[in-house]
Amino acid sequence: MKRSTDRILTTHTGSLPRSVPLQELLRQREEQREFDEASFRSSVGEAVAEIVARQRDTGIDVVNDGEQGRSQYATYVKERLTGFEGERMVRSYTRLDDADFPDYAAAQTHMSSRNMPQPACTGPIAWKDWPAVERDIRNLQEAAAGQQVEEVFMTAASPGVIANFLPNEYYATEEDYLYALADVMKDEYNAIASAGLLLQIDCPDLAMTRVSQYSHLSVDEFKKIVESHVEVINYALADIDPERMRLHVCWGNTEGPHHHDVPLREIVDIVLRARPMGLAIEGANPRHGHEWKVWEDVTLPDGKLLMPGVLDTTTNFIEHPELVAQRILNYARVVGRENVMATSDCGFGTSAWGRKVETNIAWAKLAAMVEGARIASQELW
Repeated sequence: MKRSTDRILTTHTGSLPRSVPLQELLRQREEQREFDEASFRSSVGEAVAEIVARQRDTGIDVVNDGEQGRSQYATYVKERLTGFEGERMVRSYTRLDDADFPDYAAAQTHMSSRNMPQPACTGPIAWKDWPAVERDIRNLQEAAAGQQVEEVFMTAASPGVIANFLPNEYYATEEDYLYALADVMKDEYNAIASAGLLLQIDCPDLAMTRVSQYSHLSVDEFKKIVESHVEVINYALADIDPERMRLHVCWGNTEGPHHHDVPLREIVDIVLRARPMGLAIEGANPRHGHEWKVWEDVTLPDGKLLMPGVLDTTTNFIEHPELVAQRILNYARVVGRENVMATSDCGFGTSAWGRKVETNIAWAKLAAMVEGARIASQELW
């Protein structure tokens, strides 16, 4: 991975807004309506080319495909794998903060990852559409060819976050399910890395699920879950150079109370055991913006790259570049400037339709990040 050797580099965590026509195509596929596959593939290829160019023009250093061909960042696998052919229904968990603030929860009626109908796993997992992985890789490679960017990455869902959205109704135990997912998904992870792209493995399950899937557990019991999920991640990533991987952790890309979120301090040592050298983690939203101080007491392991969120991805406030610079400086002064890369807290389109940040505002926020990194770099170098 590239390092911030002479300036603070910038990236983001994966998903970017889709166009209205592409959203409609994704909706048709998601709702299993009559669907023109050729038109969809063409539209995705064009969207990836446009999104890569826009990232470059905005000044982002490490770019990706914006997950343009995916309806959602984790459940995209149901189109590619066997075992998910059953009935689709809303399968969300009741969050701890929803229980504390039921009136607020009842008012949240917009489409999001939490209320998209999804199937459960009801059969053995195997590949049924491996060419979809190859198309994703090819689209991004072609779009990035000749572009003046520092590096190119591609996201892939972790076994744990897939299991969160597509629950197990087939395997004997949850552990069996996770390792079955790992045995199949590692083909996708390896293909991304073998293609010369950075692999970003998305692991919100390491923090987000404390208040939902595992809300019945104590913090100490949840930490045991995190340990087991990191073991599965490391098993699935065993064949890939850690320097070619980054890992994203978040507490859920939702605007809401978040007052039951597990503190970073409770899980950071476990998360750092994961093999990827890059760690992208929320650092801008009002519930976790103070946690840069954790790194005053926790030593970043040699070789690790910290990618703190400096943009909140749940509000339409455009961060002032000076604020972005302050956030970057807080981290750089604690862990070293070369060990910091600026990013967003989460994606701007974790589901194709459920985002709260308007498309042009999302890009304005990313531009503010680029300017903030420039300001911080002037002070650090």
